[in-house]
Amino acid sequence: MEIKTFPVPEPFCWDESFSVGYKELDEEHQGLFKIVSEINNNRNSASLLKKCKELAISHFLCEEKRQQKANFAGYDLEKKVHDEFLEVLGKVSCPVTDEVVNFAKDWLVQHIKNYDMLYKGKL
Repeated sequence: MEIKTFPVPEPFCWDESFSVGYKELDEEHQGLFKIVSEINNNRNSASLLKKCKELAISHFLCEEKRQQKANFAGYDLEKKVHDEFLEVLGKVSCPVTDEVVNFAKDWLVQHIKNYDMLYKGKL
């Protein structure tokens, strides 16, 4: 699989180029963009950080269940990449650093564009 590098939008917000074609998953992606932006503006908010972790876990489970149900060939890789992100996110605490915010922004963009787009039309 060839991984491409996509630009991180500024301001950091979801747009149609991130649509995977499934309303529920697009809405969850929009929520992840929003919470990362909120954390960027509120670096000391433990409640926002907790909400971000919960949203990520919930979204990944939803996405993975859909992939399993559809026998999506990319499931194992997707699950591995999700787990790696959650491991990093689990170690984050307040105040959230620029490095972490930039990592989360970049990860979300690259993940949707390189991995999630692979299941578009297949779930």
